[in-house]
Amino acid sequence: MRPLDELINEAESALPFVTETALKCPGRCALHPASPAAADVLHRTQVTTRSPMGAIAYHTGGISVLDGWLRILGSGSTAIPRTLPDWNQSRADGFYLVADDAFGGFFALNGGALGNDGNNLYYFSPKSLNWVALECTYTQFLLWACTDFKDFYDDMKWPGCEEVISRLAPDRCLFFYPPLWTAECSLPPAQIRDVPVAEAWAFQMDAMQQLTRTSP
Repeated sequence: MRPLDELINEAESALPFVTETALKCPGRCALHPASPAAADVLHRTQVTTRSPMGAIAYHTGGISVLDGWLRILGSGSTAIPRTLPDWNQSRADGFYLVADDAFGGFFALNGGALGNDGNNLYYFSPKSLNWVALECTYTQFLLWACTDFKDFYDDMKWPGCEEVISRLAPDRCLFFYPPLWTAECSLPPAQIRDVPVAEAWAFQMDAMQQLTRTSP
């Protein structure tokens, strides 16, 4: 592993870019203060602060977008109580989880397990229970998240969902019944509750594996 002093580059830090990007749309993003464990988080993540991901890991506790609609992971904070390395431990294998959303979706950098396109971003969709290639880099993902989702969430949101999402605790996401990936699910949902993000991840990974085993 590279030592910490090789990962911190104050002269060419990406922090100004990260801050400018997070503030492009006033009121959209909250940039949280770095945790006391930021140096350890950066060292375990092994990404230089010259990159946006490294700057977020070292200089911030993460970024909340639209009151927790999307959470970009950093060194952890009361607003996003998960760190990049801790959240990936025992979960990531050939990819690296970098963000998640209120619907139970997860964003990951591809390390080879999700395709042959290098470090591109993928989205684990709770609608399809599949990893979907976004055909963008982490930097492009950050710009997208902090400025405009466009039509990305159109098939999961409903009128008034913003208020429901704004009431979510920072370590929880929505769970729909019937689940989003079933034909029986309709929006607005008949039943909805919130669950820990870790529970949503485990449940969906298990459901994906079961569906894969039973598919012809």
